Amino acid sequence: MKLQKGFTLIELIVVIVILGILAATAMPKFLDVASNARAASITGAAGAMNSAANLAHSSLLIAGGTMTGATTATLGGVAINMFNGYPDLSASGIFSAATMSTNDWTYTAGAANTAGTVVVNAKNATVVATCQATYSVSANANAAGSAVAVTTSC
Repeated sequence: MKLQKGFTLIELIVVIVILGILAATAMPKFLDVASNARAASITGAAGAMNSAANLAHSSLLIAGGTMTGATTATLGGVAINMFNGYPDLSASGIFSAATMSTNDWTYTAGAANTAGTVVVNAKNATVVATCQATYSVSANANAAGSAVAVTTSC
């Protein structure tokens, strides 16, 4: 008689069942990673806009520019549209200062030289009010422009 070597059908089925159980427990962890990544990118965008607003404001102060109304500041050799001492809502304002590209972000630029708020979303993502960054410019002279990330549900 020859001695057969190999696995029985029952052993193979047990291994497949164990692998299935492991996959079922690991899958939710991998699915949650995408949501965390979207939230992190929105938080990063808000941070970039805040940093850019403060740098542009500092640049305007150093250059002795006016802190009321419309003016321009130079940041990294790029002219930035400013309103009341902070980057305005136009594409040549905060988005240019933060070097945000329309290849990565979806936003509708606001009117130049006005106060208000613009909303930024990751490109190719479902637009959700709980997963976006907003940048606001105050109508008050020298009131800080600020960006806030809303990432409660991405």
